Amino acid sequence: MNRRFEGKIAIVTGGASGIGAACIERLNGEGAKVVCCDLQTPQRVVPDVEFLSCNVADEVAVAALVAKVVEEHGRIDVLVNNAGTAGREQVRIHELSFATWDLVQSVNARGTFAMMRAVIPHMLAAGGGNIVNVASIGSFRATPMAASYLASKGAMMMLTRAGAVEYAKDNIRINAVCPSTTETAILEHTSPEALERLVARHPQGRLGRPEEVAALVAFLASGEAPHITGGAYLIDGGRSAA
Repeated sequence: MNRRFEGKIAIVTGGASGIGAACIERLNGEGAKVVCCDLQTPQRVVPDVEFLSCNVADEVAVAALVAKVVEEHGRIDVLVNNAGTAGREQVRIHELSFATWDLVQSVNARGTFAMMRAVIPHMLAAGGGNIVNVASIGSFRATPMAASYLASKGAMMMLTRAGAVEYAKDNIRINAVCPSTTETAILEHTSPEALERLVARHPQGRLGRPEEVAALVAFLASGEAPHITGGAYLIDGGRSAA
Protein backbone atom coordinates (compact mmCIF):
# COMPACT_ATOMS: atom_id res chain seq x y z
CA MET A 1 0.00 0.00 0.00
CA ASN A 2 1.34 3.43 -0.90
CA ARG A 3 1.79 6.27 1.59
CA ARG A 4 -0.43 9.01 0.16
CA PHE A 5 -1.26 10.36 3.63
CA GLU A 6 2.18 10.32 5.19
CA GLY A 7 2.25 13.01 7.90
CA LYS A 8 -1.42 13.95 7.43
CA ILE A 9 -3.93 14.37 10.25
CA ALA A 10 -7.40 12.90 9.68
CA ILE A 11 -10.66 12.73 11.63
CA VAL A 12 -13.15 9.97 10.87
CA THR A 13 -16.57 10.20 12.53
CA GLY A 14 -18.54 7.04 13.17
CA GLY A 15 -15.25 5.19 13.03
CA ALA A 16 -15.92 2.48 15.61
CA SER A 17 -17.23 -0.03 13.09
CA GLY A 18 -18.33 -0.65 9.52
CA ILE A 19 -17.37 1.81 6.80
CA GLY A 20 -15.86 4.22 9.30
CA ALA A 21 -13.53 1.57 10.72
CA ALA A 22 -12.49 0.58 7.20
CA CYS A 23 -11.71 4.22 6.39
CA ILE A 24 -9.56 4.47 9.49
CA GLU A 25 -7.60 1.35 8.59
CA ARG A 26 -7.10 2.58 5.04
CA LEU A 27 -5.96 6.10 5.95
CA ASN A 28 -3.79 4.84 8.79
CA GLY A 29 -2.29 2.19 6.53
CA GLU A 30 -1.33 4.94 4.08
CA GLY A 31 0.46 6.96 6.71
CA ALA A 32 -2.16 9.24 8.28
CA LYS A 33 -2.46 9.95 11.98
CA VAL A 34 -6.17 9.23 12.45
CA VAL A 35 -8.55 10.34 15.17
CA CYS A 36 -11.61 8.11 15.51
CA CYS A 37 -14.70 10.02 16.63
CA ASP A 38 -17.65 7.94 17.84
CA LEU A 39 -19.96 7.36 20.79
CA GLN A 40 -19.19 3.65 20.66
CA THR A 41 -15.87 2.06 21.55
CA PRO A 42 -14.04 0.80 18.43
CA GLN A 43 -14.50 -2.92 17.76
CA ARG A 44 -10.89 -3.28 16.72
CA VAL A 45 -7.86 -1.43 18.03
CA VAL A 46 -5.70 0.00 15.26
CA PRO A 47 -2.17 1.00 16.32
CA ASP A 48 -1.51 4.74 16.31
CA VAL A 49 -5.24 5.61 16.06
CA GLU A 50 -6.64 7.89 18.75
CA PHE A 51 -10.22 7.44 19.95
CA LEU A 52 -12.24 10.42 21.15
CA SER A 53 -15.86 10.05 22.22
CA CYS A 54 -18.10 12.68 20.65
CA ASN A 55 -21.73 13.19 19.68
CA VAL A 56 -21.51 14.90 16.30
CA ALA A 57 -24.96 16.42 16.76
CA ASP A 58 -23.67 18.38 19.78
CA GLU A 59 -21.98 21.52 18.49
CA VAL A 60 -20.20 22.15 21.80
CA ALA A 61 -18.77 18.62 21.85
CA VAL A 62 -17.72 18.94 18.21
CA ALA A 63 -15.96 22.25 18.85
CA ALA A 64 -14.10 20.72 21.81
CA LEU A 65 -13.09 17.67 19.74
CA VAL A 66 -11.72 19.75 16.88
CA ALA A 67 -9.91 22.11 19.25
CA LYS A 68 -8.25 19.14 20.97
CA VAL A 69 -7.09 17.63 17.68
CA VAL A 70 -5.65 20.94 16.51
CA GLU A 71 -3.98 21.53 19.88
CA GLU A 72 -2.33 18.11 19.78
CA HIS A 73 -1.48 17.86 16.09
CA GLY A 74 -1.44 21.43 14.80
CA ARG A 75 -3.90 20.99 11.94
CA ILE A 76 -6.54 18.80 10.29
CA ASP A 77 -5.90 17.69 6.71
CA VAL A 78 -8.74 15.22 6.14
CA LEU A 79 -12.27 14.94 7.52
CA VAL A 80 -14.44 11.91 6.79
CA ASN A 81 -18.05 12.45 7.89
CA ASN A 82 -19.31 8.90 8.30
CA ALA A 83 -21.36 9.02 11.51
CA GLY A 84 -24.97 8.19 10.76
CA THR A 85 -28.19 6.49 11.77
CA ALA A 86 -31.31 5.26 10.03
CA GLY A 87 -33.47 5.31 13.15
CA ARG A 88 -35.57 2.36 14.27
CA GLU A 89 -38.84 3.14 12.56
CA GLN A 90 -39.58 1.67 9.15
CA VAL A 91 -42.94 3.28 8.46
CA ARG A 92 -44.63 5.56 5.96
CA ILE A 93 -44.33 9.34 6.30
CA HIS A 94 -47.68 9.89 8.00
CA GLU A 95 -46.74 7.27 10.62
CA LEU A 96 -43.20 8.57 11.22
CA SER A 97 -42.59 10.11 14.64
CA PHE A 98 -40.99 13.50 15.07
CA ALA A 99 -38.57 11.85 17.49
CA THR A 100 -37.17 9.58 14.78
CA TRP A 101 -37.14 12.39 12.21
CA ASP A 102 -35.24 14.69 14.57
CA LEU A 103 -32.76 11.98 15.61
CA VAL A 104 -31.85 11.04 12.04
CA GLN A 105 -31.53 14.64 10.88
CA SER A 106 -29.47 15.59 13.94
CA VAL A 107 -26.86 12.89 13.38
CA ASN A 108 -26.72 12.69 9.59
CA ALA A 109 -27.36 16.26 8.44
CA ARG A 110 -26.64 18.41 11.50
CA GLY A 111 -23.67 16.27 12.48
CA THR A 112 -22.08 16.64 9.05
CA PHE A 113 -22.70 20.39 9.13
CA ALA A 114 -21.31 20.71 12.65
CA MET A 115 -18.08 18.91 11.78
CA MET A 116 -17.58 20.86 8.56
CA ARG A 117 -18.29 24.16 10.31
CA ALA A 118 -15.73 23.39 13.02
CA VAL A 119 -12.99 21.97 10.79
CA ILE A 120 -13.08 24.30 7.77
CA PRO A 121 -11.60 27.36 9.58
CA HIS A 122 -8.52 25.29 10.40
CA MET A 123 -8.26 24.08 6.82
CA LEU A 124 -8.50 27.68 5.64
CA ALA A 125 -5.70 28.66 8.00
CA ALA A 126 -3.56 25.76 6.75
CA GLY A 127 -4.13 26.58 3.09
CA GLY A 128 -6.35 23.64 2.20
CA GLY A 129 -7.77 20.26 3.08
CA ASN A 130 -10.09 17.48 2.03
CA ILE A 131 -13.55 16.51 3.25
CA VAL A 132 -15.39 13.36 2.24
CA ASN A 133 -19.00 12.90 3.33
CA VAL A 134 -20.42 9.38 3.40
CA ALA A 135 -23.85 9.88 1.90
CA SER A 136 -25.86 7.07 0.27
CA ILE A 137 -27.48 5.74 -2.86
CA GLY A 138 -30.50 7.13 -1.02
CA SER A 139 -29.20 10.60 -1.87
CA PHE A 140 -30.37 9.83 -5.43
CA ARG A 141 -33.24 7.39 -5.27
CA ALA A 142 -36.05 6.61 -2.85
CA THR A 143 -37.18 3.41 -1.20
CA PRO A 144 -40.32 3.00 0.90
CA MET A 145 -40.35 3.39 4.69
CA ALA A 146 -37.13 5.43 4.88
CA ALA A 147 -38.14 9.08 4.47
CA SER A 148 -36.11 10.46 7.39
CA TYR A 149 -32.95 8.68 6.27
CA LEU A 150 -33.38 9.62 2.61
CA ALA A 151 -34.01 13.27 3.46
CA SER A 152 -30.90 13.40 5.62
CA LYS A 153 -28.69 11.82 2.96
CA GLY A 154 -30.09 14.18 0.33
CA ALA A 155 -29.16 17.06 2.63
CA MET A 156 -25.63 15.68 2.98
CA MET A 157 -25.21 15.58 -0.79
CA MET A 158 -26.34 19.20 -1.22
CA LEU A 159 -24.17 20.31 1.71
CA THR A 160 -21.27 18.66 -0.09
CA ARG A 161 -21.99 20.56 -3.29
CA ALA A 162 -22.57 23.89 -1.54
CA GLY A 163 -19.32 23.56 0.38
CA ALA A 164 -17.36 22.57 -2.70
CA VAL A 165 -18.49 25.69 -4.52
CA GLU A 166 -17.85 27.98 -1.57
CA TYR A 167 -14.32 26.74 -0.85
CA ALA A 168 -13.07 25.71 -4.28
CA LYS A 169 -10.63 28.62 -4.49
CA ASP A 170 -9.38 27.95 -0.96
CA ASN A 171 -7.90 24.59 -1.92
CA ILE A 172 -10.51 22.75 0.14
CA ARG A 173 -12.08 19.90 -1.80
CA ILE A 174 -15.38 18.43 -0.62
CA ASN A 175 -16.85 15.25 -2.10
CA ALA A 176 -19.37 12.58 -1.18
CA VAL A 177 -19.37 8.82 -1.60
CA CYS A 178 -22.76 7.17 -1.98
CA PRO A 179 -22.73 3.47 -1.13
CA SER A 180 -25.59 1.07 -1.64
CA THR A 181 -26.21 -1.63 0.98
CA THR A 182 -22.85 -2.61 2.47
CA GLU A 183 -21.81 -5.64 4.49
CA THR A 184 -21.66 -4.17 7.99
CA ALA A 185 -22.89 -5.13 11.45
CA ILE A 186 -26.18 -3.34 10.75
CA LEU A 187 -27.22 -6.40 8.72
CA GLU A 188 -26.55 -8.90 11.51
CA HIS A 189 -30.23 -9.30 12.39
CA THR A 190 -31.51 -9.26 8.81
CA SER A 191 -33.37 -12.42 7.89
CA PRO A 192 -31.91 -14.65 5.14
CA GLU A 193 -34.94 -13.86 2.95
CA ALA A 194 -34.54 -10.10 3.34
CA LEU A 195 -30.80 -10.36 2.74
CA GLU A 196 -31.43 -12.31 -0.44
CA ARG A 197 -33.76 -9.56 -1.66
CA LEU A 198 -31.12 -6.94 -0.94
CA VAL A 199 -28.48 -8.86 -2.86
CA ALA A 200 -30.85 -9.36 -5.81
CA ARG A 201 -31.08 -5.58 -6.29
CA HIS A 202 -27.40 -5.47 -7.26
CA PRO A 203 -26.41 -6.62 -10.77
CA GLN A 204 -23.05 -7.82 -9.43
CA GLY A 205 -24.93 -10.32 -7.29
CA ARG A 206 -23.39 -9.23 -4.00
CA LEU A 207 -23.36 -6.38 -1.51
CA GLY A 208 -20.58 -3.86 -1.18
CA ARG A 209 -17.75 -4.25 1.30
CA PRO A 210 -16.57 -1.55 3.72
CA GLU A 211 -13.02 -1.69 2.43
CA GLU A 212 -14.26 -0.92 -1.09
CA VAL A 213 -15.95 2.25 0.13
CA ALA A 214 -12.83 3.14 2.11
CA ALA A 215 -10.70 2.84 -1.03
CA LEU A 216 -12.91 5.39 -2.80
CA VAL A 217 -12.82 7.70 0.22
CA ALA A 218 -9.03 7.54 0.31
CA PHE A 219 -8.73 8.30 -3.39
CA LEU A 220 -10.99 11.35 -3.14
CA ALA A 221 -9.11 12.64 -0.10
CA SER A 222 -5.70 12.09 -1.66
CA GLY A 223 -3.50 14.20 -3.87
CA GLU A 224 -4.44 11.96 -6.80
CA ALA A 225 -7.78 13.76 -7.16
CA PRO A 226 -6.78 17.44 -7.25
CA HIS A 227 -9.49 18.51 -9.73
CA ILE A 228 -12.34 16.55 -8.16
CA THR A 229 -14.66 18.52 -5.89
CA GLY A 230 -18.41 18.77 -5.45
CA GLY A 231 -18.97 15.22 -6.68
CA ALA A 232 -21.23 12.51 -5.31
CA TYR A 233 -19.86 9.13 -6.32
CA LEU A 234 -22.03 6.01 -6.35
CA ILE A 235 -20.51 2.72 -5.25
CA ASP A 236 -23.40 0.32 -5.68
CA GLY A 237 -22.49 -2.71 -7.78
CA GLY A 238 -24.54 -1.39 -10.68
CA ARG A 239 -27.78 -1.02 -8.73
CA SER A 240 -28.48 2.53 -9.86
CA ALA A 241 -27.86 1.58 -13.49
CA ALA A 242 -30.33 -1.30 -13.53
